[in-house]
Amino acid sequence: MIRKFIYILLIGGIALCASPILAVLWATNFANRHGCELHEGFVNTCVVNGTDWGGTLYQAVVSGWLLMLTIPIGVILLVVLILFAFGNLIIGLLKR
Repeated sequence: MIRKFIYILLIGGIALCASPILAVLWATNFANRHGCELHEGFVNTCVVNGTDWGGTLYQAVVSGWLLMLTIPIGVILLVVLILFAFGNLIIGLLKR
């Protein structure tokens, strides 16, 4: 039971660390589909169906800078996950 909880925590942590890239990909795709200009310099207007999405797109793209912090943490969590899985495999084989 505790092993399952550890796997869930590690996989959830890795997913959380990867989430800023999803925001950047969404913003880039949204801006391209609607013909909006998007960059990190300043907010550009992007009116879609009467709503200005420029601020939201800007925040999503700038959140990509968070990757400088989350990628190393995600890599560490991935290494821990691999070592934990390998350790469980070895223990399972030795119990046979």
